[in-house]
Amino acid sequence: MSESSVTKKAISEGFKKTMSKKPFEKITISDITSECGLNRQTFYYHFQDKYELLNWIFYNDVVSPFKDDFTIENWSEQLLHILRILKENSKFYANAINTPYGNEFRKYFFSVIVKITDDILAQITEGYSIKGENMKFISEFFAYGIAGSIVKWVQTGMKESPENIAVQMKQIVDGGKSFAIDRYFR
Repeated sequence: MSESSVTKKAISEGFKKTMSKKPFEKITISDITSECGLNRQTFYYHFQDKYELLNWIFYNDVVSPFKDDFTIENWSEQLLHILRILKENSKFYANAINTPYGNEFRKYFFSVIVKITDDILAQITEGYSIKGENMKFISEFFAYGIAGSIVKWVQTGMKESPENIAVQMKQIVDGGKSFAIDRYFR
C-alpha cells in the first residue's frame, strides 16, 4: 500500500472514530486530525474537506469492493460483504446518512446501485431484445428497492443481521428476476 493510501486510511479511521462520538455537522478538521495524530496540512494535502473525505470512505468501504469483484453469480455475497461493513461501522454510517449531507449520500448510493443493477440486467438479458425504457424501469425499480432498504436498515439502527437482510434481498431479487424474464424477455 502506498504511503498516500496509508495516510488516507489513517485519516478515514480518525474520521470514523470522531463521527461515532460527534454529529457530522459539528466535526472540524482539527477534530479529525487530533483523532488520527496528523496535522491539518496533511489532511488538506489528501482531502479538500470533510465532504470529500466522507465520499472517499463510502467509495472505498462500500462501492469499490462491490463494483470491482461483482458478477451475476456473486452479487448476493458482495451485498452481504457491504452490509457487514456498514454494520461494523454502524455509528459512522448512521451519522453519515442522518446528516444534512445525507441526501447527497443517498443519491450517490442510489446511482451506484443503479449501475450495478444495469450490469446484472445486461448479463441476464444477453441475447434478448428489450426496449430501453423497460430496461431502465426494471433497473431503477430494483435499485430503489435495494438502496432504500439498506438506507432504512441503517437509519433504524441495523437491528436485523446483515445475513438476514442479504437473504431477504436475494430472495426478492431472484423472484423479480424470474418475473422480469417471463414478462419482458420471452
